[in-house]
Amino acid sequence: LRPLWGQRRRARGKRGGPVSAAGPSQGANCAPSGGSAAAPAASVGVQHLTLLSRAYCHLCDEMQAAVAPLVALHRARLAVIDVDAHPALEARFGDRVPVLFAGAPDGGVELCHYRLDVRAVERALGGPPRPGG
Repeated sequence: LRPLWGQRRRARGKRGGPVSAAGPSQGANCAPSGGSAAAPAASVGVQHLTLLSRAYCHLCDEMQAAVAPLVALHRARLAVIDVDAHPALEARFGDRVPVLFAGAPDGGVELCHYRLDVRAVERALGGPPRPGG
């Protein structure tokens, strides 16, 4: 059974670890959070992304599948963190997941939430990959 809208969802297991390159590429723009469409210069070329997610979240699953090809192309790492397993993150983000960060949630740069912003991710990872490289 699926939880009713508005109820807190609790994870049954941990979601984490590196992501494989499998998954469809989606170019849907994200609803960027307050001015985070352009990542600061300090985050350009970052090789670590963090996705805040939760179980039974279709947007979380969609973002993870959409970001996986970009992670593979740029040879970056993606850590998926279940917000429900971390009370501080759950208190901070609540139902505003998925959220994608360049770096870690603490001290990193929020790239987008709800939907993947491909341009923001590519800027954070150092630009679009070059053909043959």
